[in-house]
Amino acid sequence: MLNEIGDIAGQHEIMSETYLGQITKELSDLVKELKEERKKHLHDGQKYQTNLINSRYLLEKNKKAYEKSFKEAEKANDAFIKIDADINLSRADVEKARMHAQLKSRTCEDSKTEYANQLQKTNELQRVHFTDLMPNIFQQLQDMEERRIACVQSVMKRTADVHKQVLPIIQKCLEGIVSAAESINPREDSYLVIEKYKSGYDPPEDIPFEDLSNRNGDLSNTVSSNRTDILTVKGTLSGGRSKKRGRILNIFSSAKNTVDDIKEDYSDLPPQQRKKKLQQKIDEIKSKIHQETQARDALMKMKGVYEQNSAMGDPTSVDGQLADNGLKLEKLQNELQKFQGYMLEAEGHGSGLSLSREHRNSLSEDSLSRSASDSSVCNPNGNINYKISAPNTPQQMHGPESGIGTSQPSITDDADSYPDPEFEHEYEYNDEFDAVLGTGKALYPFTGQSEGSIDVCEGEEFDIVELDQGDGWTRVRKRNFEEGFVPTSYIETYLYNNC
Repeated sequence: MLNEIGDIAGQHEIMSETYLGQITKELSDLVKELKEERKKHLHDGQKYQTNLINSRYLLEKNKKAYEKSFKEAEKANDAFIKIDADINLSRADVEKARMHAQLKSRTCEDSKTEYANQLQKTNELQRVHFTDLMPNIFQQLQDMEERRIACVQSVMKRTADVHKQVLPIIQKCLEGIVSAAESINPREDSYLVIEKYKSGYDPPEDIPFEDLSNRNGDLSNTVSSNRTDILTVKGTLSGGRSKKRGRILNIFSSAKNTVDDIKEDYSDLPPQQRKKKLQQKIDEIKSKIHQETQARDALMKMKGVYEQNSAMGDPTSVDGQLADNGLKLEKLQNELQKFQGYMLEAEGHGSGLSLSREHRNSLSEDSLSRSASDSSVCNPNGNINYKISAPNTPQQMHGPESGIGTSQPSITDDADSYPDPEFEHEYEYNDEFDAVLGTGKALYPFTGQSEGSIDVCEGEEFDIVELDQGDGWTRVRKRNFEEGFVPTSYIETYLYNNC
């Protein structure tokens, strides 16, 4: 399905590249061209309009000049007629008035001629402006808009064509996604998950009955034997607490076993997972051995050819490569034997519980003495026992019902001395063996939202199976045997006297 989605994304990339490389570029060039052309047409129209306005202004100016000179000519003519009719004036005055009237008449004729010429020009310009110039400008603008619309139309068609070209491929990809979805088998997928995280541990043995009536005699041995069979290699309830604090049943955690934490023999993995890893490592080494063997055979053939025909090369030049090849083969053979031994060891063990008992019986006295010095649990015979403190004393008592105290370290301090760490995983699947340290009651209601926490109601009573380790959380077991963490400040605890 991811391949089909990738193909669909590839087709969309082709579409975007076509849009960007061809259509977008063409549109950009067209917009630039149309903007320049439109600017030119508008500038020409503005120029024609300005010329017509100036012509009309000159016409109005000449008209006013003609009106003024006409009035002055009439006035001068009337004055001459009056002076000519007056007998009291001299002949010189009459001649002067006649000359003035003639001058005004000529000025009026000139103004009339200029006005007539300007009127003719203005009318001609106005006729050309409204019949030729402006219609031409408007026609050019119209042609430009039609070209723009036609280009947009073409772009829309090309865009649809590009999309139509990739639709069959996208349709096939979608059909492939539907086919991939129909091929999903939920049961097979669940089996794959089970096979990936299958541990290979056997179910735990039955919990033996603990007779508390004989506390001074058999209690120590009973506690020791029960703890040996039930608890993990850590030895106490706090053995796997640091891992369990992060996530209960940490089967899907990717950070649980990092590359730096995985051991060479994969002994920190469950048996089934360890066998898979070892088999993969063995197959990888065998493949490398096969490659080196083929390389050695090729070198031997080359050396034989050189020995038969010295002209082709020096046989001694191959000796160094053969020596390196032999060292690599020897190293790979040693690694193969080592991992085959790990595989035999993994196949020879049964369950994690039986391996725990065999391993604990084989512990050295020196290892046990170190563990005893750290946890105040010691026995000269090499058996793990728990000290029994006197009643009502402040010393810590580790009985089968006490689990762990709050201040003294337990046998877990020496847990790292055990060479087989696969018991760390065993503890994660044996939470039902946690002893009860006391009882508690919820002071406030709490809703568990993070993984590992549980819901409690106000006033609800439950058992305390793990005390607060300084992180503000206490693990409790409800009456329906559901376990989880609740905030320590939300509950009130009543611990047993020996806790």
